[in-house]
Parts: sequence; structure tokens; C-alpha cells
Amino acid sequence: MEPVSLHSFVCTLDLASLPRVLRVCSGVYFQGSIYEISGNECCLSTGDLIKVTQVRLQKVVCENPGTGQTMEITPDFHGYFSPLTGRQSYGTLEELLSAATQCSKTLPICFMSTHRITTEARVVPEDQPLKLEAVETYHGTYRARCVLDTETHPFILHLPLSQKGPFWEWKPGAPRPLLKALQDPALSNLLFTCPTLPWRTLILRPQYEVQAIMHMRRTIVKIPSSLEVDVEDVTSSSQHIHFIQPLLLSEALARGGPFPLCMEILEIPEGPSIFLSPWAGSLHKGQKLCIHGLASPPWRVLVSTKGRKIPRHFMVSGAYQGKLRRRPREFPTAYDLLGALQPGQPLRVVATKDCEGEGVESPGFTSLAVGDRLEVLRSGQAHGAEGRDIDVLVCQRLSDKAEEEEEEENEDVEDDDQILLPLYFSGSFVEEMNDSRRYSLEDLTAHFSLPCEVKVVAKDSSHPADPLPSFPGLRLEEKIMEPFLVVSLNSNPEMCFEIPPRWLDLTVVEAEGQPGQPAGPLPVATVEELTDAFYYSLRRLPAFKNQPPPPRPPKSQGLSGQKKQSNKEKSGQSSELLELQQAPLLKPKMQTLPRNAKDSSNTYSKVSGHRKDRRHTKSIIEDGGKTKSTRVPSGLPGKKKTAIEKLLTRFWICVPCVLSSPTYLLAIEA
Repeated sequence: MEPVSLHSFVCTLDLASLPRVLRVCSGVYFQGSIYEISGNECCLSTGDLIKVTQVRLQKVVCENPGTGQTMEITPDFHGYFSPLTGRQSYGTLEELLSAATQCSKTLPICFMSTHRITTEARVVPEDQPLKLEAVETYHGTYRARCVLDTETHPFILHLPLSQKGPFWEWKPGAPRPLLKALQDPALSNLLFTCPTLPWRTLILRPQYEVQAIMHMRRTIVKIPSSLEVDVEDVTSSSQHIHFIQPLLLSEALARGGPFPLCMEILEIPEGPSIFLSPWAGSLHKGQKLCIHGLASPPWRVLVSTKGRKIPRHFMVSGAYQGKLRRRPREFPTAYDLLGALQPGQPLRVVATKDCEGEGVESPGFTSLAVGDRLEVLRSGQAHGAEGRDIDVLVCQRLSDKAEEEEEEENEDVEDDDQILLPLYFSGSFVEEMNDSRRYSLEDLTAHFSLPCEVKVVAKDSSHPADPLPSFPGLRLEEKIMEPFLVVSLNSNPEMCFEIPPRWLDLTVVEAEGQPGQPAGPLPVATVEELTDAFYYSLRRLPAFKNQPPPPRPPKSQGLSGQKKQSNKEKSGQSSELLELQQAPLLKPKMQTLPRNAKDSSNTYSKVSGHRKDRRHTKSIIEDGGKTKSTRVPSGLPGKKKTAIEKLLTRFWICVPCVLSSPTYLLAIEA
């Protein structure tokens, strides 16, 4: 086949012969987009192979051959088109009749004029179809008897045979819809008439969208037929060519099989890893996989460890066979208690921190001590400060009686035993529970609301490397409904794992060979450790965003009040100190040392500064308020100071500092 334009190939294509393989003979590059404009392919290279799978009519451009004007109509246009045959023009009506006689054509003959015809009876517009029925004598001359179809009734015209044209003969045919007029190859490049459109004659120029498959293109390529590229049909010589079409794991999941599928990885999605499992490092370009099908059940539980400084995060499959035991839950605020309260399920907690009622707006709250037992009853509202209502949690204070007595007295609860905890109250509580039953993961999530505190007491026997029993506590945070695919490596068929296409959408391609079916059940790992980045991205999902935030506590006046109070106290203390300093000091009394003791030291003189006398007088308070003078010795003359003398010297040096301290003065005033 000789190269033809893409538009010509599509216009003459028989849709029943699809698919067809084309080779690009002259490439094209449309400046303005690297690959696509409005979803269409704009770049084709010379030598590219295209496998045409479908052709779809987009629109039809109608062109007036006389003026060159164009208009677009949709493929569902309801008008009818009649083709006009014979593209040869005739100068006069006599030439038209002679040509028809030579071709053995019989009357009537359909024709039209490209110019306006003016007669005594009527003006015939250009491109108006006429029908020549006979040649007869009219007013002594031979004239052509023509019929003009109008909207009301046919009109008879007698035109002289010498009437100048040019005239175009057209063969009358049955009117046909738009699609049939375009599908007939014999009517291509012909003029048409359509009484619905304003022009008497027009040229139909269809525009198609070619849907094809190309090498290493994941999606169907859409090529406009108007693209200026030459192609050649090489279907007969390309039967052995296999077009490699990549697909995503999400697309394989949407197709629903048939499984198993043997695939080869072409591309790994960019970004940090989401799993810390050993198989995550085996996913690279060129690795062959076997997709066994959809994982069951389709739900997972998000789990975080407790009891360690750095928590670890896991995604546990619903098929986990380990046994779990409930642990008491911890609630840092009253708002967390409200979130854990379920209808028909009693919730009893024990306070683990002393809490005073200062700064709490609720009038029904006094204080909580470590060990106080509470039963959470319901939520409500109470009148707070400044006359506004606040949301509270109504709790019942429990005594240390037996549980049977508590249940009997539950109906006759006095209002004095109820306390109202504001939802913003930041206490510390731990759940009071006596449940030693061993649950499966499915039973636990079915009977209890999440989040839930558990301890794994028996590991999953199908998962020898189950890490969950090694942790002192686990927090089951959220149940996630997401489809997973069960995948194994061809190089290691025993390594089976589950991949979520939503978060790990690999680009794969079908590989050669038939995947093998395992003899027994697949050893799929039911516990996968998550990276911190992926865990926190999961917490930003809409399912988690629906959780309302805890209420904000009211603005506290404590800090500003404390500052103002401390400023007032400081100012009061300074004024009192000033008064005390101005008043005469009471002199203290002490015992008199021996008179032969002389002060031979200048240490006290250097420290006191304002006294130069080597003999100083000090006083202390006697019982009756009287004072007695004494002298301060510094040591014995001519002898070396003993340890006792050194201690006494240091004591007298510190006396002025003690007597002048504000604390000592306040004590004197008291």
C-alpha cells in the first residue's frame, strides 16, 4: 500500500476490518505540547507503529463551495443529504443536452447553475436544483421545460437552450442520513444538497478520532484524523508484532481478572517507602510478579505500640489468627471519656491523678483524688462562669462496696454523688475492667468500638515472625476498608504479601509464561510494619478527618491574676521594708566574752565598711525587751587562734548581714 494521509485512510476505512496496523511514513510534531493537547496525540515519529482499534466520528464540517464558508454539525444531525454526481461543467443548456444524448441518458436530467438565472416569471438563485423534463416549442423557439421545486409547489420555467451557465449535472438519489452519506465510499468528495441547511450545495468534511495502541503506552492513544501525517497499512506483514501495553495495579484490580497474572514491573511510584517489610526492597524495575487475586477479607486495622518511647505502627490484616486480650484504656481528658462511652455499655474508670477544682467552671466539680472510682453516665450541659453554658460529662462517684451492692443502689443515686466534668478537663483516668477473655481480631472489632487497648497473648501460627506478641500493649486505632492484591515473587514463590494499589500503584506489563498455581494456601503475611510518614498520611484520610476536635478550654485568668497579685505583694513588701528600715532597730543581746580578749583582726572592719572602730557594739533582744551591750573580740593577744575562736569570728562577721535581712526584720515585727 502506498503512503496516504491519515485522513484519507480513515475516510476509506472499513470498520469491519479493524484492527489495522499502520506505520508512520512522515512524522509530525505539533509545537505547543510535548505529548497531548486536549487529550489528543500531537507527536508521531517516523517509523512508529500504530494499531488502530476504533474510529469515532467527532464532527462534520460543511463547506460552501461557492463562498468557502464553513459550519459544523454534530454526528447526531437529523437532516437528509442527497449527493450530486458529475463534476464536469457545461457552458449552456444545449451542451448539457448533447452530453446526455451521447451517454444515452433519458430525460429528466437534474442540474443546477452556479450563477443566478433571471427570467420574466422568476429569479432562480444560484446552486438551486432544477429538473429538465423536456424540450418543447415555446413562443416559436425551442426551450427547455424545467421544474423548480419550491417550498409550496413546483414552478415551471421555460429556459432557452442558449441559456449560459455554467451548469452542473447531478444524479437524483434517495435522501440519506448523515452517517450513511459519509460511509458510502462512492460518495466521497461529492457535492450534497440538504434542505435543512441554508446552502443549496455543500461539501461534507468529516473529522474522526482514531483510537490506537502504541508500544509502551499505558493508555489508549487518541489521534485526530486531521493530523498531517502520512501512514502505510502494514497489517499483513505485522502479525507477529506484539504491542506492549503497560497498566497499573489499580487497573488490573478494576478489570477483576482473570487471575493469576504474570507481570513484570516497569516503574515504581516515586516517594518514600510505605512498608518496612523485607519484600518492599524486592520491588524494582524488571522484577517479575504473580498476582493471585483479591485479598480476603478486605479490611485492615491500624495498630500502634504502647509502652515504648518511640511507638511503632502496623497494619494488621483481618485474617490475623492471633489471640488478643483487652487492656484497660487510658483517658487523658474527659473528652476522651465521652468518645469511649457507648450506649448500653457501662464505662467505669479510676482517677490516677489528684485534681483540684480551681480553675474549673463547672459548679458540680470539687476535686478528684488518686483512686477515686467513677462511672460515666452521659453528656450534658451546666451553667459556667459569666452565665454561659458549658458541655460537661455527668459521672457518678462510686464507693468501695461490692459490685452487687453498687448495681442495686444504681437506681437511687443522690445528686450529691454526681460530679460534672467539663469536656476540656485534663485529668487522668484508667478504665476499670475485669475481662480475661481471649478474642480474635474479628470478634474484638465486632463487639467493641475502636480505639481499643489490647495485648497479644498468642501469636499468629501462620506468621512465624509475628512481632505483635513482643509488645506490652497495642492500641487498635482504626478499621480501614481498602482492597489489596495478593502478590508473590517469581524468584521466591514462598514470599507472598499484600499490596494496596491505592497507595502502591506499580506500573506493570504482562510477562511471558504461565503463572504456577500453589499446591496449598498462600502463606501471606498478615502483619506489615508501616513507616512513620505513611502512618501519618493515613491519619489525614477523610475517615480520620471526620473525628471532631476536642473542645478548647476557656481562657484562664490565672496567669495574669498571679502576675498582678505578685506585683501587689512585692509593692506591699517593699513599703513594709521601708518603714522598718526607717524605724530604730532593736538591739539584740548576747553573752559577754572575757575582757582580756582583744580584737586584733581587721576582717570585720573591712566587711562592715561604714564603721572604722575596731571595737564594735552589738545587741540582741532580751526577754523583757531590754538590751545589753557587749564587745566583739577578734582573738587572744599573743596566741594563735584556735578553731573555736575562728568560728566565733566568722559568726560575728555574719551578724550584721543577718540583722539587716528583710526576713529577720519581718520576724521582729511579727
